[in-house]
Amino acid sequence: MKYTPHTEEDRQEMLAAIGVERIEDLFHDVPASVRFPDLDLPPGISELEARQHFTRMAARNATLNDHPCFLGAGAYHHYTPAVVPHLLFRGEIYTAYTPYQPEVAQGSLQIIYEFQTMIAELTGMDVANASMYDGSTALAEAALMAVRVGRGKRNKLVISKGVHPEYHHVLETYNHGLDIEECYLDLDLQTGTTPLDAIRAAVDKNTAAVLIQYPNFFGSLEDVQAIADIAHAAGALLCVSADPIAITLLKSPGELGADIVTGEGQSLGIPVWLGGPYVGFFATKDAYIRQMPGRICGRTVDMEGREGFVLTLQAREQHIRREKATSNICTNEALVATAVAMYLTVVGKGGLRQVSNLCYQRSHFLASEIAKLDGYEMLFSAPFFREFAVRTPLPPAELNKRLWEEHGIIGGYDLSQDFPEMGGSWLLTATEMNSRQEIDQLLDALRQIGGE
Repeated sequence: MKYTPHTEEDRQEMLAAIGVERIEDLFHDVPASVRFPDLDLPPGISELEARQHFTRMAARNATLNDHPCFLGAGAYHHYTPAVVPHLLFRGEIYTAYTPYQPEVAQGSLQIIYEFQTMIAELTGMDVANASMYDGSTALAEAALMAVRVGRGKRNKLVISKGVHPEYHHVLETYNHGLDIEECYLDLDLQTGTTPLDAIRAAVDKNTAAVLIQYPNFFGSLEDVQAIADIAHAAGALLCVSADPIAITLLKSPGELGADIVTGEGQSLGIPVWLGGPYVGFFATKDAYIRQMPGRICGRTVDMEGREGFVLTLQAREQHIRREKATSNICTNEALVATAVAMYLTVVGKGGLRQVSNLCYQRSHFLASEIAKLDGYEMLFSAPFFREFAVRTPLPPAELNKRLWEEHGIIGGYDLSQDFPEMGGSWLLTATEMNSRQEIDQLLDALRQIGGE
C-alpha cells in the first residue's frame, strides 16, 4: 500500500495550479551544487555491530546515578519510583497521544483529569489544564492570559529578575511584536528577593500582572502574600511560577493570593535526561477559566448516568478557532503529564512532604557547612528552599572544572553567566538524592581545592 496515492495526472494538475512544469522547479532556489552532496558515510554495519557501537558511545556519558550532582538551576535530580517507568512504557499508555476524538480515549482522559485535579490541589487553585510544554512557556502563556483578562486596557507586565533567566527569554519571544510592555525589577542584593517598594513603584493602572517565581531562581522565598496585595490593590493579577516540590512544604500560591500559578513538573518523577521533554503545569481561578490556554478534561455522565470523561471548552483552541484561539498550543505533553500523575499518586501527600523536607534539610546542612569554609559565604540573607547562592574564593567555572576532573563531582551553576553583577557566585542545590556521604565528599573536595 502506497502512502501517497496520487496519480501522475494528479501531480500534473497540482503543478499546473501553482504554475510550474516539474517538481524539480520547486527547488530552483537551492544551488544545484548542494542539492545532492556526497555524504561520505562509512561502510554499512550489522545490527549487532551498531548496537555495540552505540553502547560504547553511551558509556562515555556521565550520569547522575554515577556522580554526585549539586547542579540545579531549573532541573533537579529527584528519585523516580520504579513503578512509574514500568507503567509508563506499557503499550496502551506509551502509544497514546492527544485525544482529538476524546470519547474513544477514556483511559487517557481519566489520567489527564487526575493530573489536573492533583495540580489544582497542589497549587491551591480552582482549575488546572493539561497542555503546557514546560515551565517557561507556561509562564509566558500566563502573561498573555493576564493581558487578555485585562481586555486590552492593561498591557504592562512587571517581572521580577528572580524569575529564571531563561524564562525571561521565552517571555520576550512570546511578546515580540505585541503591544506589551515588560518592566523588569532588580533583586535586593542583600536578601535575594524582589523589593516590595520597587513593585509598588512599578505597578500602575496599566499593569496586567506581576510575575514572580516561588522560590525564585536563587532559591530565595519571595513574600508572595505582600506582592499579591500590591498587585490586587492596583487591579493587576499575580502570576506565580512555583516549584511543585517546595509548595508541598510551604503555603501554596493559591493560599497566598496568586491568580495564576504555573511551573515546571520535571521534579515530579521526570529524570533530568538531556534537557527534556519536560512538562509545564498551569492553574488558575474559576473566574478566568475561559481565558486559560490549552485543554481541560472534565468529568460528566452519559445519558444512562454512567461516568465518563470529555474535553471541555475546546472552542478556545487553535484547531477550531484558528487565530481567535486563546493560544497556539497545538499538542500537549500528555505522556510526561501521565508520568507526573503516576508519581504524585504513588508518592502521595505524605511522601511529597517527606521529599520536600529532605530537600530543605540537606540543602540547609550543605549551606551551613560551606559557609564555614575559608573564602565562602552565603550571598543572600532571605530564607531559601533547596537552592542557595554562595560567594566563592575561586571563579565558579574553575571550581566546577576541578571538581569534575579531580573528584568526579558535578558542581553548581556559575551565576555570572546570566548575572554579571554576581561574578564569583555559585548556585548550589541538594535534593533527597544527595546523601550525607555525597555532601561530605563535596566539602572535602572544596577543602582540598582551597582558595589558591
